[in-house]
Amino acid sequence: MDKRPITLAKLRRVPRQFSWVDHRLVRDHYIDQLGPQACALYLFLVTVADAQGLSYYADASLCQRLSMTSTEFHHARHALITRGLVAYQCPLYQVLALDPASLEAPPSAAPGAADDDPVDLKAVFARIWEVLG
Repeated sequence: MDKRPITLAKLRRVPRQFSWVDHRLVRDHYIDQLGPQACALYLFLVTVADAQGLSYYADASLCQRLSMTSTEFHHARHALITRGLVAYQCPLYQVLALDPASLEAPPSAAPGAADDDPVDLKAVFARIWEVLG
């Protein structure tokens, strides 16, 4: 398929600040193991992290920004930590490099989701737009 930009005037450019989402998040099926809240938290942390993946956000601020209850937030953070996507040591978060080797034996899924349950990406992104919009 020949791909060309549809709207050249609004062609996306990498911003000067440090931030990106590694395409291996999808290719290596990390995102398939996460619920919508964990995906929203991961996207937020990736967006605000510095070049070393570090950021400081209080739990209450993250809950408010992401419209999550404390329980939802703690489950989301636990899912990211157990899958090796984020390290947390109060009050510091570190977004970790993706490690394909860790997928050989994936940890158990977040509460309410099985490892082979599909993630509804449309719902995840709708939730993200709702929260950030």
